[in-house]
Amino acid sequence: MILETTIIIIYSLALILIFMYALAQLNLLFNYLSAQRKNKSCETFNLNNSEEVPYVTIQLPVYNELYVMERLLDNIAEIEYPKDKLEIQVLDDSTDESLASTAAHIETLQKTGLDIKHVLRDDREGFKAGALKEGLKTAKGEFIAIFDADFLPQKDWLQRTIPYFKDKHIGVVQTRWGHINRNYSILTRIQAFALDAHFTLEQVGRNSKGHFINFNGTAGVWRKQCIIDAGNWEGDTLTEDLDLSYRAQLKNWKFKYLEDVETPAELPVVISAARSQQFRWNKGGAENFRKMMWRVLKNENISAKTKLHGLLHLLNSTMFLSILVVAILSIPMLYIKNEYTHLKMYFYVMSFFVLSTIIFFVCYWFMYKRTYGSSLKNFVQYIVMFFTFFSIAMGFSLHNSIAVLEGHLGKRSEFVRTPKFNINSLTDSWKNNKYLSKNISTNVIFEGLLMLYFGFGMYSAFVVGDQGGDFGLFPFHLMLFLGFGFVFFKSLTSKA
Repeated sequence: MILETTIIIIYSLALILIFMYALAQLNLLFNYLSAQRKNKSCETFNLNNSEEVPYVTIQLPVYNELYVMERLLDNIAEIEYPKDKLEIQVLDDSTDESLASTAAHIETLQKTGLDIKHVLRDDREGFKAGALKEGLKTAKGEFIAIFDADFLPQKDWLQRTIPYFKDKHIGVVQTRWGHINRNYSILTRIQAFALDAHFTLEQVGRNSKGHFINFNGTAGVWRKQCIIDAGNWEGDTLTEDLDLSYRAQLKNWKFKYLEDVETPAELPVVISAARSQQFRWNKGGAENFRKMMWRVLKNENISAKTKLHGLLHLLNSTMFLSILVVAILSIPMLYIKNEYTHLKMYFYVMSFFVLSTIIFFVCYWFMYKRTYGSSLKNFVQYIVMFFTFFSIAMGFSLHNSIAVLEGHLGKRSEFVRTPKFNINSLTDSWKNNKYLSKNISTNVIFEGLLMLYFGFGMYSAFVVGDQGGDFGLFPFHLMLFLGFGFVFFKSLTSKA
């Protein structure tokens, strides 16, 4: 009975953690809806007055981006801003042939009168954080706009973001990511679905109430003074953006989030690329929880509610670990429930997962209808998309849980860039991309085994107990079976 009791306790704690996270998301939904009803105006720079136009440096941190460098540089060259107040730094850590082609392209752009520089380092110390810090040493701008290689800002992007810095307390202006290849495949659609939730509910929901948000690593602008005051870029986590964001807000800098300014970008189209990106984001989140937890708790200048939202924000990625625990223990729980009928009252805790799912379903619907509309047809499509997303997200739970555990345990690892493909339409192909990993992770084998394990869970629904089976967990196990199956087979075939 000791084993059964241990399983019940661990299972229940994991469900309660998921439920708490769901309640936090529900609170963010209320904040989001409240923010939509308010029309906040604030003082802004008048960029038509040359005396008010501040100097801006655009930083482009890149590393072996052969397929997208030309597109990136041509796009940034089109940015509409006074040439005498604009500097572009290409922070290039590349080690392949893109280094020479980028240098040639920069030289061509320089001849047009554009102030663009090719900034090189001797090594990749600090990875992206190190490159940004190196560029900052010589940056002329009072404000630093940052774009990753796969982002394509609109021509008026600086005109729509820089004015908000007239408020001297604002340290960062962050814009919403768009997705130029949203409909390329199921994989890109579910990534867009998840990111849209972050860039609507979470960013607006937190920012509207003064809770901590994060600069998303790209498609945003920093006040240079804010970066320096917060301690500059540090490369001791895999998410240097989240790290600096929290250090800045703990120093009382304000962040401004612009939901109405969309910055298009390319989503990973191959699952190996998505896996590397997910691993970095989730491990970095856990690393930042270790780094920032006590700083947040001890800070006397922020409210208890902001502290709670901050801790749950830093624990975002840890939810994958809770989901994996619930998933694996759900099958033993199915047998325990039907073996020990006197414990049935303890199994009401299972309803927490149903409640959590309903909360997520409602929250994500508000995000979805913002993009697609609220017609009956769109609602039906949303139901399909939500459960597809939920299944595949659970299919990533082993991969992401390993990342989270490494982060919490302090295991260091290299910053692995996400391969870019220059995919804009369904006719574009990612095949023969030289940056694709040819190796299959050993984790994929365990994902295949988990697919079979949850297949056994579905079978168990028919045979447990003496009342003709128990199908309460059957939908859950079906979603897990499909999710792990998707991740397993896509990882084997490396097809988007």
